[in-house]
This record gives sequence, C-alpha cells and structure tokens, in this order.
Amino acid sequence: MPSTSKASRFFDLVDQREFALCQSINRTLRFRPVHGYFQVVSRLGDGWLWYLVILTIPLLRPQDGLAIALLMVATGLTCTIAYKLLKRWLIRERPFISFPSINCGTPPLDRYSFPSGHTLHAVCFNTVLAMTIPELAWLLLPFTLSVAASRVVLGLHYPSDVAAGALIGGALGLVTAQIAVI
Repeated sequence: MPSTSKASRFFDLVDQREFALCQSINRTLRFRPVHGYFQVVSRLGDGWLWYLVILTIPLLRPQDGLAIALLMVATGLTCTIAYKLLKRWLIRERPFISFPSINCGTPPLDRYSFPSGHTLHAVCFNTVLAMTIPELAWLLLPFTLSVAASRVVLGLHYPSDVAAGALIGGALGLVTAQIAVI
C-alpha cells in the first residue's frame, strides 16, 4: 500500500532508520523478567498509577493537594486530546505492525504509534509534580522513565514516538504548572 501524505512518507523513511534499534531493544523480551517487568509498568502506565497518585495527593498535602490533583486531572485530559488528535492526523503504524520481526509484548490501547501517549502522560504528570511537589516527582521519576522505555521494549513504539511524547508531555506539564497559581 503506497503512502501518499507527506507525514506517511516521512514516517516510512524514519521507520526504516529506527527499525534496527527497535528490533535490538525488542529482543530483550526473550528474558521473562524483562518482559514481565515492562508489561506491569505498561499496565500501570495505562493510568492506574497516576489515578492513585492523583487521589493520594490531597491526603498528602491538605493545604494545596486538591488544587494539584485537579490540575493533574485537567492536564491529563489535555494530554489525551492532544495525543489522540496527533495520532489520527499523522497515522504512523506501530513497529510490530510494520515489521513482523518485532514482537508485540502487550496489546496496544489504540491503533497508531505517534506520539507515545503513555510517555506523554507520564512525563507531563512528572513535570507537573516537579513544579509542585518535587519530592514526589523524584520518587516517581524511575517509573516515568520505565514507562518510556516500556513502549520500545514491548514493540509498541519507535524511539522517536517516545521522544516526541516526552517533549510534548514536558511542554504541556510546564505550561500548565506555569499557568496554574497554586
């Protein structure tokens, strides 16, 4: 099926250049503990850990926790709208679809690859926390980095999807935290 849009042609070229890196990272799935770890991280990155964090913040910080939690909810909704619009507009197939030698380590939540919504949300939330509750942001940073890594390890995203998700998420988190008066 020939690609017709400029974005499709661009992604076809980038996909070919990222294929070898994706394939070598994806090979770590052969190790059961690696596969299991990144499956759990991915599942928690679906939102479950962030929901728990958002619900816990008002208990940890009675003076301003509710405002921070509401800020994170609003930011999360903004992230969801942003990545869904980008995915529908740019239409990049996932690595395991484009390259059969890349294994899908867990079922994806949606069809397209660019940008990584999991990474976008994780980086955005961690950025908001870094601006409001830095000690919690440091505590959750390893999880955020694991979410980003899981996307490539599990064959769901290219490294450029993850980088774009991190940049967009970081920017949304910074803008949101700067606008909000907490």
